[in-house]
Amino acid sequence: MLATGAAYRDSVGLPDDVYERLLMLRSNLRRFDRWSAEQAQSAGLTPMQHQLLLAIRGHADRRGPTIGEIADYLLLKHHSAGELVHRAGAAGLVRRVRDSADRRVVRLQLTDAGTERLESLTAMHLEELQRLSLRLPEP
Repeated sequence: MLATGAAYRDSVGLPDDVYERLLMLRSNLRRFDRWSAEQAQSAGLTPMQHQLLLAIRGHADRRGPTIGEIADYLLLKHHSAGELVHRAGAAGLVRRVRDSADRRVVRLQLTDAGTERLESLTAMHLEELQRLSLRLPEP
């Protein structure tokens, strides 16, 4: 038989404030995600294009990520990431570049237009994170 109400809360053993804090975190994350999507659309990007630009710029290897790495970052299947990259390339936001060490590998880099849009959106996002009191982890 399932415990209900106060009996259930007591049986789990976690204080109410834990759930309240988790609710606030999840609500703020959803608000931030919705706000972010609206900002991307205002900048003429889809939310996924914005995430793509961020994944390329945030990639630790300055040569740029591969489509497989983009798929991992964005939780996409490889072919879906490839289509996203194709559309972003057609929009002039990203370019494909052969790896100088291994010509079989194709890496992704931002164009000047992609960099400009990402920098503008990133500045707004940092302000919104501050407003929501959501902090990025310290390096």
